[in-house]
Amino acid sequence: MSEIIQTDKAPAAIGPYSQAVRAGNTVYFSGQIPLVPATGEVVEGGIEAQARQVFDNLKAVAEAAGGSLDRIVRLGLYLTDLSQFATVNAVMQEYFSAPYPARSTIGVAALPKGVAFEADAVMVLD
Repeated sequence: MSEIIQTDKAPAAIGPYSQAVRAGNTVYFSGQIPLVPATGEVVEGGIEAQARQVFDNLKAVAEAAGGSLDRIVRLGLYLTDLSQFATVNAVMQEYFSAPYPARSTIGVAALPKGVAFEADAVMVLD
């Protein structure tokens, strides 16, 4: 049995999907792009601002599911410009601490709404 996770503190889904789904003690997050929850618009600023908004959105969904960022066991990062990898790493370290989750970072040609960064995650709860 699964439970749909939804919060107004993260952007509403812009397609036929849920913000996250809990199956047992595992929560699967849909990709988060740097949308401001209150407006549904892309956050202003460069890659640092986009990364912070994405991690803020992931944090809000994690909390809505009864967890926190430190319960995330896997992150998927998607960048349209891999030369910004170091900047995203630096921002990530503001939100996560060792031991870090497992992670993949993938360069992509484009992302929804023309953003530069997206992330998805898997979280395990007790």
